[in-house]
Amino acid sequence: MSAVDISTTTMREAVALEERPARPSAVSTSLTFAWRALLKIKHVPEQLFDVLVSPVIFTLMFTYLFGGAIAGSTDAYIQFLLPGILVQTIIIVTVYTGYTLNTDITKGVFDRFRSLPIWRPAPIVGALLGDTVRYTIASIMCIGLGLLIGFRPDGGVLGVVAGVALLLVFAFALSWIFTILGLLLRTPNAVMGVSMMVLMPLTFASNIFVDPSTMPAGLQTFVDLNPVSHLVTAVRGLMAGTAGWGDVTTVLISAVVMTAVFAPITMYLYRNRH
Repeated sequence: MSAVDISTTTMREAVALEERPARPSAVSTSLTFAWRALLKIKHVPEQLFDVLVSPVIFTLMFTYLFGGAIAGSTDAYIQFLLPGILVQTIIIVTVYTGYTLNTDITKGVFDRFRSLPIWRPAPIVGALLGDTVRYTIASIMCIGLGLLIGFRPDGGVLGVVAGVALLLVFAFALSWIFTILGLLLRTPNAVMGVSMMVLMPLTFASNIFVDPSTMPAGLQTFVDLNPVSHLVTAVRGLMAGTAGWGDVTTVLISAVVMTAVFAPITMYLYRNRH
């Protein structure tokens, strides 16, 4: 046997495994991709710009520009506004789930993930889990600023935590819609543009800023049917300590329905995209 053959045999024996490694579980794989999403924020901190700045801009702008005209005083308006601004901020941040997915597709990372022997939904589920950290940071920023300028939730700490938790559940479900856009559209900018076209009517034609009873009848009907309005009502009620089970249940059912409808569509597109 030649020296080359001996060297090749030795190398094969060195790297050979007696037992095949166990396939990673769905949970561990998803958590790994969630950690990847957080590492992207660490290395590109600009991704947190919208999370840190948007709550500040929206809260201060609407409170001090419109608070006196709408509610008579900024102190009174911030009690009504802040839960709504919190919902709007988190809903807008969900767009970045589809944006980052589309970025991975355009860079070719998407195809590498599909070729790995892992639970197929893990890259998407992990990204969604990682994004919940962004939502949590945005919530802390928004609530912290609100407390500084006069927001006093009668529901106490438990009410605030419950409101944020409900919002995170809804945001996780809503993110599936934007993953579909991330898989269908060709560029990240297209994902951002179409997503904003969807979100603007849902957020501004809602009960975030004003009482719907002051709106025209046709618009009021849309606002009453808008799932974002139901979410704002539930979050507002939890933070004020006045939420009914009906409000919370409606939001949870909406989240389950969105996940049940859009998650399978997302995974179908993920498996069959060429």
